[in-house]
Order: sequence, then structure tokens, then C-alpha cells
Amino acid sequence: MPIRPQAYRPETELLTLGDGFFDPVAPADFPETRLRFRNDRAAAQVGLDALTDDEWTRHFGRFEPLADTLPQPFALRYHGHQFRSYNPDLGDGRGFTFAQMRDDRGRLMDLGTKGSGQTPWSRAGDGRLTLKGGVREILATEMLEALNVPTSRTLSLIETGEQLQRGDEPSPTRSAVLVRLNHSHVRIGSFQRLAYHRDEAALRKLVGYTLRNLYDEDSDDPVRLLDLVVGRTARLAARYMAAGFVHGVLNSDNINVTGESFDYGPWRFAPTWDPAFTAAYFDHQGLYAFGRQPEAIHWDVMQLAVALRQIADSDPLVAALDQFGPRYQPEVTQAILWRLGVRPRDPDTDQTLVQATERALRASGVGIDRFFFDAFGGALPETYAEPWAEVRAALASYEPRKDRSHPYWSGEPCSMLIDEVEAIWAPIADQDDWTLLNAKVTAIRNMGEALAE
Repeated sequence: MPIRPQAYRPETELLTLGDGFFDPVAPADFPETRLRFRNDRAAAQVGLDALTDDEWTRHFGRFEPLADTLPQPFALRYHGHQFRSYNPDLGDGRGFTFAQMRDDRGRLMDLGTKGSGQTPWSRAGDGRLTLKGGVREILATEMLEALNVPTSRTLSLIETGEQLQRGDEPSPTRSAVLVRLNHSHVRIGSFQRLAYHRDEAALRKLVGYTLRNLYDEDSDDPVRLLDLVVGRTARLAARYMAAGFVHGVLNSDNINVTGESFDYGPWRFAPTWDPAFTAAYFDHQGLYAFGRQPEAIHWDVMQLAVALRQIADSDPLVAALDQFGPRYQPEVTQAILWRLGVRPRDPDTDQTLVQATERALRASGVGIDRFFFDAFGGALPETYAEPWAEVRAALASYEPRKDRSHPYWSGEPCSMLIDEVEAIWAPIADQDDWTLLNAKVTAIRNMGEALAE
């Protein structure tokens, strides 16, 4: 295949865990494979951007193995808390890990799937993904990447020619298979499963695998692992808030140990700074509401600490876990200052600005995307009257981290609210017209360039 040998660095590290961690599976034999989206920007980071469309479809629609990496797909085994109820019957039910490789930063990356067929963990599901679900995942990952949230990348979306029945979409609806590029699919739930089975040897093995391959540390210390996961997940929670993003299903099987967001189902971007805003229609108690996401992620990390308790003493685990709050606070301050486009000053001054911003956003009802667009660089327009006086005064002492010369700033803020998602999907559903999706991806990436360092 026409890969770029200097950039393509295949790996097989997953195999070192042994077959107790996964099940070999076969992909579905789809009626057709129509390429709908290929992310060459992400593919270039792992040396796969030179694939022809035909080769791309064979690898990411028919799952012909890539050279020198995993010999076949593997469905990972894990457990997890779902809305705080423990479920021991989980695992990759409509996806698998297809390949591993190094990216241009040297990180071990997985190619994982969604909608690739049934596995031993499908639990009577069909193992499929709706085309609309795939389109939504493209939009989520592109937007989050632009907003500086650590996220999986949607590498590929291929329509598969099946008609699916779903209770939450007009049916029958079109089907697809998605491939994501992710810095690990090892979840908190991966450790929970081993603790549930009281398999201490496997727990230690997974700790060592994670530290060596995902954190580049020659260690097998479970306390060190927890400390690193606390830091990464605190950063993730903070950047969700600055982005105005609501994941919707922050179960412990949806939190991986690298703190990189993935697996987007009923996600939403909050229109305004409303802590009670929820994404999932079935989240009746608001467990994963916008303002409760840091708490939810902290709770999930607590379950990792509980699992690691089988191979480590409690006191150092508790001490590491207790650092989530102290790490979250500077992370959310930094994330909001980044989106404001200003350089940090000192911790107290920065925190004062961030707290004032949150209060004004909540009290005013101004749109999150509108505000950060208008305030970027620190010059809040005079049209922002009360309750913005404190924010304007605080911003006056900050230096911009980047000017507003990029063409993006001469237009309107790029957003991704639910009405726009539906507007992008409608022409795809009705006329097979992908123009709005392609234009939106271009607009999102344009915003990302304007915001980036």
C-alpha cells in the first residue's frame, strides 16, 4: 500500500497483554462501502494519508489488515458503572481495536471502530451504527479539537448500505461504520473488570502496560498511574467546561486512562452557561449535566482508585485522588483564559477573572460561543453592559496571546448547537447532499486555526 514509510510506524503492543484482555472478532460483511468522510489531516499524523480511496475503503470498510500491526480485530473486555450502577456485562459490543501505530509525536495510537458488527459483548444488539450517529461524531470531534479539548479524531466514515431500526431516530435509517484515531481505548472500566474478578496479576500487567505505553514511564506503580490519570482527567473536565461541551454519558467505561475524550452519543454544546443543561434525554436526574461534569469525572476516577486498591495501599491512593480538585482549578482557569485569548498573569488574578466571567455568563444568558468570540484578545465590546463591568475591568489588565488578524474574526462565531446539527443532517437524509457537512468541517477548522497558538 502507498504509505509513507518514514511516517507509518506500526505497533502490536496490545498483543503483549494476552488474550484475557480481548476477544478476536470478525468485522461485518456489509452490503456496500461508500466512503463519506476521510480525515487526511489526522491520517497524515500516522502515515496513512497516501492511501487511495479504494485502499482506504478496503482497510476501513472491509478491514483488510494494515501492514505489520494487529493481525485481526480485537474486541476489548471491560466493565463499568453506568449512571452509577455497576454493569459486569460490558465490552466492545459494536466496535473493536483494528490497528496500533505511533503518531508524529511518538504516542501509541489505536484505530478503533464503531458500528463494525457484533462481538461476544453485543448483548443482543446489532453491532451497527447509524449514519446520522457517524455524522454527529464527526461534528463533535472536529469541534472539540478546534476548541483545544483532548479528543479522539474521526478518521473515517463509510456508509454500509443497511437499513437499521432505532427507537430514537426515524426508521429505517441508514447505516455506517466509523473509525476513530485515539490515544488508547484502555478505560477505567478495563481495571474495574480485573478487580471484579480479583485478578491481581492481570491488574499489575495492565498498570505496567499503561504506564509504559501511554505515559512513557518505566514503572508498574499503581499509585503513580492514578496520579497521572487524576491530572489528565482534571484537564479533560476543565476543557469540557471552557468549550461549553456536555458529553452526556460520562460512565466509567467511557473514560479512558489518557484523559482523551471519546465515544460520542447524545452530546450537546450548551447554548448558555447553564449548569443544569443536559445532553441525554434519558439523564432524568441531571447526573451528567454541564455543571456536574467535573464531579462525574472525579467519581469515575474514584472507581479506578477502588480497583487499584487490590494491588496498592489505600492511603497513597486516597492522597492521589484528593488532588483532583486542586488540579482541576488551575486547569479550568487556564482553559478559559486560552479561550479568552489572553495570557495568564498570576493565579489569584486569573482566578478572579474566570470566576467573574462564569458569574456574568450565567446571569446574562449571553451565548457561550458569542461571548468568547467577542471577548477574544481581551477587548470586551461596550455593548456588554451589566453584569459585565467586573469582567471588562479585569480584562483590561491582560495581554492578548494572539491578535484578531485571522479572517475568522471578521465573520460570526462558529458554533455547534443541536439545531445546526439537525440542519446539517437534513439534506444528507433527504437528498444525500453532504455540502453543509463539508462546509461546516471547513469552518470549524478555520476557527481552530484562529484560536491555535
